This record gives sequence, structure tokens and C-alpha cells, in this order.
Amino acid sequence: MLCYMDNHITIHKLGHNKDSVYFSDGERRIDFVLSYIDDKDGDKKAERRREFEANLQKAGLMLETQDKWESDDGKTYYLKIHAPWEVLATYADVLKIKVPFKADDIPKGRDVPLAWLTCPFRLPPHIMKPEPNYFTAPFDKSKVDFFLIGNQETFFPPSTRNRIVYYILTRCPYYKEDRKEKDKTGIKRLLNNGTYTSAYPLHDCSYWKEAKECESERYHLYKHWARFLSFYKEQPLNLIRKYYGEKIGIYFAWLGFYTEMLFLSAIVGVICFVYGLLTFGNNMTSKEICDPDIGGKIIMCPLCDKKCSYWKLNSSCLSSLQSHMFDNEGTVFFAMFMGIWVTMFLELWKRRQARLEYEWDLVDFEEEQQQLQIRPEFELKCTGRRRNRITQEMEPYLPLTSKCARFCVSGATVLFWTCMIVACVIGVIVYRLAVYAAIASLMKDSPTSKIQLLGPLITPQLATSITASCINFAIILVLNFFYEYVAIWITDMEIPKTHLEYENKLTMKMFMFQFVNYYSSCFYVAFFKGKFVGYPGKYSYMFGNWTKLRNEECAPGGCLIELTTQLVIVMAGKQLVGNVQEHRMLICRKGRSHPQGQYSRWEQDHDLQSFGQFGLFYEYLEMVIQFGFITLFVASFPLAPLLALFNNILEVRVDAWKFTTQFRRPVAAKARNIGAWEEILNVMAILSVVTNAFIMAFTSDMIPRLVYLYAYQPVHEASMTGYINNSLSIYEITKIPMHVNYCRYRDYRYPPGHEREYSHTMQFWHILAAKMAFIIIMEHVVFVVKFSVAWLIPDVPSDVKARIKRERYLVQEYLHHYEVEKLKMQLSQSFCVTSEATDTCSLLPPSPDQQDSLSVCV
Repeated sequence: MLCYMDNHITIHKLGHNKDSVYFSDGERRIDFVLSYIDDKDGDKKAERRREFEANLQKAGLMLETQDKWESDDGKTYYLKIHAPWEVLATYADVLKIKVPFKADDIPKGRDVPLAWLTCPFRLPPHIMKPEPNYFTAPFDKSKVDFFLIGNQETFFPPSTRNRIVYYILTRCPYYKEDRKEKDKTGIKRLLNNGTYTSAYPLHDCSYWKEAKECESERYHLYKHWARFLSFYKEQPLNLIRKYYGEKIGIYFAWLGFYTEMLFLSAIVGVICFVYGLLTFGNNMTSKEICDPDIGGKIIMCPLCDKKCSYWKLNSSCLSSLQSHMFDNEGTVFFAMFMGIWVTMFLELWKRRQARLEYEWDLVDFEEEQQQLQIRPEFELKCTGRRRNRITQEMEPYLPLTSKCARFCVSGATVLFWTCMIVACVIGVIVYRLAVYAAIASLMKDSPTSKIQLLGPLITPQLATSITASCINFAIILVLNFFYEYVAIWITDMEIPKTHLEYENKLTMKMFMFQFVNYYSSCFYVAFFKGKFVGYPGKYSYMFGNWTKLRNEECAPGGCLIELTTQLVIVMAGKQLVGNVQEHRMLICRKGRSHPQGQYSRWEQDHDLQSFGQFGLFYEYLEMVIQFGFITLFVASFPLAPLLALFNNILEVRVDAWKFTTQFRRPVAAKARNIGAWEEILNVMAILSVVTNAFIMAFTSDMIPRLVYLYAYQPVHEASMTGYINNSLSIYEITKIPMHVNYCRYRDYRYPPGHEREYSHTMQFWHILAAKMAFIIIMEHVVFVVKFSVAWLIPDVPSDVKARIKRERYLVQEYLHHYEVEKLKMQLSQSFCVTSEATDTCSLLPPSPDQQDSLSVCV
């Protein structure tokens, strides 16, 4: 039985297929669904719902309610909303939604040579281009016959329909007419206070079965995009955009483009790594360290006070061999290549983005009123009012004193948590020093047989580096848990005025926290460890001499291998933990299994997870942090792009699977670019050139080796023979009885007995000058190439510029002809003898046939 009340229908029993996206009449499409339940505070909430739904009806929306007894759980009501043509046309005009007015007549470009090679990676044409190409113009309700409207019910796609309905829902009040309480407005407030439990648009069908009554776009997305076996296929970006909206479409376009660009960097990185493996046996430095007659006879000074003993250089043989795989001539090339690659990536993405902006009608897009509207929280907390200079309307504002106070509290909070990260890093450094001394002491007191077994495999440096990196990664995960809440709390406290301002502020704060959290330990190993050590007899101590915690030294082969270890553990660990968390989240979700005829489409979608306000935010954040790993410190680990490539291939399909099967359909939203993340990527790209130049100069051992080869090696020997002996200084042992009179340490200082004993040698200054020269040359070369590439590659392709100009010209021309013909029609009506003659007048642009018809009216 159906109970009709104007345009609000309450369903007591349903006799049709419930797995449908239509009202019970099978004609009106469901554009949005609200759900609610009865509870102890039901009277107040019921009153809000009555006022809200009455105002929705006044706005022209049609409603249909399913009683709780017909729902699967027996307690949830479902309010289905349909927007008729008049409502859609009115708000399409308000939102300036672009719609087609003429078929695209620009000839397509030439076929790409050897295009058949890409056939295995392509999807069917109807999936890649679900709609024909049209020239579009902003919708105008007063010029309906100007646009190519075939069927009013299907003219606006479901994504546009749910965006319009959501626009109405967010602005519809729930107060009575005689009580103007402006804070009681919008579905967001009703969701926050529990009046409604959820609000969402419907998926068009089940993802596992194609439906006959609707588009079945969800099914096609799952079949051709969301399955992992399609990992080598291109993404159906146009279908993604049509179904989910431009904001989600631009994310997947960026992620796919980023993954494609990783192929080249991964290949070059593998080549550099293979080069290190192939030259493994020709590394003279490692040979001398591992040689019992050279490294076995060099006694090194203790690496810590009291508990550490003297040690032989050849005990670091393994770390020296490992270091060569990443610290070789190919690393310099790869560091410079990545500086150019990141520029190519950003510039080519701008071109790709410009093409998408045109194809998706975003060229003249300005941030929608929905995004630029004043946030309800701002209106509620800011009681003061002042006149807007532009609109001349009274609006809430935040006084300058309150704004400054909130800014100071926000800045102090950010500073506190940044210091917290630094304190954690210092704590890990102290752990390194203490544990290294303990392990070294333990190995010293162990039986000789155990030293022979463990020494070559697990050195104190290696054990300390691995365990410290794991502890640091655990600290990162713990701090991330707090940073999310802190960043949101700070942003809420600042009370941003608009949604766009809120999103940008949260993005910057969250990224700043994550940047310091993830990269601080890598910055320490790369630029501080081993740089402020001192020398025997005058070591530098952390927190002063009273702590007896000596600053860490690098191994004879350099600190690059430790930076590699740190990077691998943090980067790989982050990707592994992220994938495990996503997997657990998905397998633990609530779900039901019911026959389609008994389990309605709105109930199926109700049981899915809500996408959430920050859904895309965390997806972008994950990828941008990864981007930092493969650019800022890539000189220490050429295989980082390969790890990122494997992760992203999986990430694209996992995200696609979540969107199509696990999440409710998000409300479609527009976005012409990736927002604040683009500026963050540009800053990281510039910073990466600097960090990699400093890594090659001060963390790698490449510059000292080159200086020795070309300046201090005898002319007749063009090899690295003798480099180890040259790079180690001598310290005289006088107080401790030993069978040797001196020990060696890593530095360039004059030996004892020299008139300038223990001061830096001229070779030290030559190496320092070479390092600074290398930094300047590398930065200038890479920056010149970067800016040259950016200048040579225009941000907008020439064919896209032509199409934009063509479309703007056609819009003006057709509108002009439309207005002229409309004027002719109005003038001719006064001369028309009969109404039949008047009906032959056309409002369309003139053509020979139309001109003949018009002449009949005259």
C-alpha cells in the first residue's frame, strides 16, 4: 500500500524489485538517500526531520520513505530523494554546469605510428570514451533549446544529479518559517547531531552483475579497472570521471601518470644498481679493506670510550662491499638523472592536466560556490558581523585579536610537536651510541670462536643501524597516530572561513608533520652523522663532555650504506604497513549476504563504508611522502623507484577495488588540479636537487676518492691503490700498553710529531673545496636543465589551445545567432497571420532550411 502526501510518498509494502535505483513507480530515479533510526531523543529529531523534509519539498525535490519494518535490520528508515527536471535545470544554471550544445567538429590527430603495439594495454573504446565529444557551454535555463537536450531524464548524468541534490541538502534549513535560526541549516549539521545517520547517492548497480535498467557503469569499472589482473591495462579515466566526478578522476589520473613515469626512473635505477654489482670485484677500496695483509694489519682507534676496544680494519669488510653497490660512479649519474626526471614528471603532468581540464570542461572552472561558501563552523563561532565590500552583505568575521591569538597557539603547538620529533630522533641517536658500546663490549668478551662466526656477518655498526632504524620506524607510526588528531585540532581551532581554506591549511600542517616525522632520521644520517666527531684525544660529545656519549662515526666505507639501510626500512615498512592496514580494514568491514530481490540497493550501499571528508587527502599524502623518498634521498638507494613502482601498481588497483566494491558512492565534486599538493611537489623537486648534491658530496665517499685519484696518486699509477692508507690518519698510543704504538682513524690530519700535529692537512681542504665545487656544478647543471626543460615544454599543448579557442569562438557565435534568431522570432510573431505559421519559427542557429521557415512568418 502506498500513502501519497503531495510529492512525499511513504511505502508500507513494496511489490517491485528492491534492487533498483528508482522510486516505487519505476520511473523517477533515486538521486540521494538519507537514513535514520528512532531513538530516545526521537521527538526533537523527528521535529527537525519534519521541518527539513518540508523545506526540501518546497525546494522542489520529491521524497519517498521506506518504513523501518521493510528494512533488513527492522529499525532503519530510508528517505529517497528525486530531483525533477525543473530543479535540475534551475540549479544547473546556478552552478554554471557545462552541457553540450554542438558536436565536436575538430578533426582528430593522426594515428600514432606502431599504435598496434599498445593494443594489449588498451581497453575497449566504449569503456575509454563512454560519451561522444561535444563543445560545451554553461547551462542557461532561459535558453533550453540552445543545448542538445534529447531526453530530460538522462540529460544530466547521475554524478551531476547527485551533486545538485547535495548542493540543495547542504543549504536547506530545518527551522520553522517564524524562527530564522541560520545556524540550523544543512545536512552536515543534521548528521553531526544524529538526526540522520547517513546521506549518500546510490551506486547504479551491483559490481558483480550488469543491470538492464541503468548504465551499469559500476559493473564496467569493476570488470575493466578494479581487478588486479588488469594491472597492465590503462585506466578508464573518462568513465571514472563520469561516475565519481572530476575530483576523484584527477586523483587517479595523477596516480596513473606518476606510476607510468616511475617506469623510466626504475629502469635507470636498476641499471645503476647492476653496474655496482658488476664492478663489485674491481673495487680497489674494498679489496684493500678486506685484504689480511692491508686491512688486517691496520689497527683502528676505538669507536666509543671505555667499553670499546681497538679493532682491525678488515672487520668492516662486509659493509665496505655492500657500500660499493650504492656508492659508485653510477650513483652520481643517477642523482643528476633524478633531478632532471622530477622536472620532466612535473612539466609533463602539467600538460596532461591541461588536456584533462579541457576534456572534462574545467578550463574556465572557478572554485564552486559550494567550496567557497562560508563554513557552518565559522558562522557559528564568529558572532560578529560586518559588511562584505564586494557583495555588500553582512557576513560573520573573526576579529584580528582573536585571529592572532589562535595563530600564536597554533604556531606554539606546531613548534612543540616538531620539537617532540627532534627529541625522538635524539633519543634514537642516544640508543645508537649506547647499544653500539654494549654490543661492542659483548663481542669483545665473547669467546674467540664466536667472534670469528659473528664478526663478518653482524658487526656492531650493522646491528645498531638496523635496530635503530626499526625503532625509529615504530616511533614514526606512533607519532603519526597523534599527528592526525593534532593537525585537525589545530586547523579547527584556527576556524578557516571557507572549505577550500580549511583543506589547504590542513594539507600544509599534516604534510609538515609527516615531512619532519619521516625524513628527520634520514637527514641526520645523511648530513650530521660522522661530520662532527673530532679526533682521538679531543672527541666531540653529545650534550657535552660529561655525558661521555661520543658523536657517531661513519664506517671506513662511508655513511651511505647506513643511509640506504634507514631509507629501505622506513620506505618499505611504510608501504607494507599501509597495505596491511588497508587489507585489514577491508576484511573486517560489516557486510551481509542477501538475495538481490530482498536486499534493496539503498540498503546494500548503506552497509558499505563511507568515503569520508578526508578520503582523498590520505591517498595524496601517502603518495607525496613516497615521492619524497624517491627524490630527496634517491642517491643512496637507486632501487627506491622500483619499490615505489611495484607499490603503486598495486595501489592503483587496490584503490579502484575499494571505490567500486567497499565504499559508498561519493558525492561528485569538481577539481581542476591536485590542489595544494602540486606546490608541495614543486618544492620537493627543488629541494631534492640540493639534498642529492649534498649526499654525493658529504655522505658518499666519491669525492675523496676522485681527489685522491687525480691529485694524490702517483702519475704512473692511475688506480685507487693506497687510498685506504691515505684516507686514515694516525694517532699515537702512549697510555695504554699495546703491541702497536699507534691506531688509525678516519680523517685527514697531520701525524704525531709534525709541527701541526692533529690539525687538518692540505688534502682535507682540497677535498672540501672539491665537494663545494661539485655541489655548485651539480646544482647549476641540473637547475639549468630543469628550467630549460620547463621552458621548452609548454604547460598547455598546442592542440588543446586550439580547441579551447575554437570552443570559445563557437559559444560566442552560436549564442549571437541564437539571440538574433530569437529576436527575429519575436518580431515576426506580430506579422504572422496564424499561430501555425508562428510555430514554424526556430530558435536554432540559421541554416538554409531555417531561413526558408522564417520567411513564412514574415
